[in-house]
Amino acid sequence: MKQVFLVFLGGGLGSVLRFLIGKLYNTQQFPLGTFLVNCIGCLLIGLIIGYGLKQQSFLKEHHILILATGFCGGFTTFSSFAYENVSLLKFGEFYNFALYTIASLVIGFSAVFLGLYLTK
Repeated sequence: MKQVFLVFLGGGLGSVLRFLIGKLYNTQQFPLGTFLVNCIGCLLIGLIIGYGLKQQSFLKEHHILILATGFCGGFTTFSSFAYENVSLLKFGEFYNFALYTIASLVIGFSAVFLGLYLTK
């Protein structure tokens, strides 16, 4: 039950922060807020998992649950990413659609790899 609570707590905090960043930075032309949280979340999960995999890590299972599964899971969002891409297409923002999709994938994967690399 403690594990469920940790994921719930981290997920709630991540979701609220994502909502606030989205309110500040998302526009109809480009969802910068979602882009930022997804890229930051990818870097964070790379760092968290990278540190967690070390034998003498200061991160324990409960830390990984609240930070990676909970916070990063609530902070990042694939469903908003997909919806915003559909909206960009609907409004004829083809360039922004391509930019958002490609940049999200390239930077997202690169951020995870960077996070893992930095923890070596």
